[in-house]
Amino acid sequence: MAAKKQKQLKITLVKSTVSSLKNQKANVEALGLHKLHHSVIKEDTPVIRGMIYKVNHLVEVEEI
Repeated sequence: MAAKKQKQLKITLVKSTVSSLKNQKANVEALGLHKLHHSVIKEDTPVIRGMIYKVNHLVEVEEI
């Protein structure tokens, strides 16, 4: 039986974390984002979706 291919998300940091709360900065770092306009590709899981929800005003998300 073939493994089901899971969706992926391209997450891009579009706003600075300078004036953000500590937990928001931690979420951005945990997502693997370091600089403005830096993008990462992550699997679409409930954990990642929750992290994105907490910092949705700082990131841009595209489904791949």
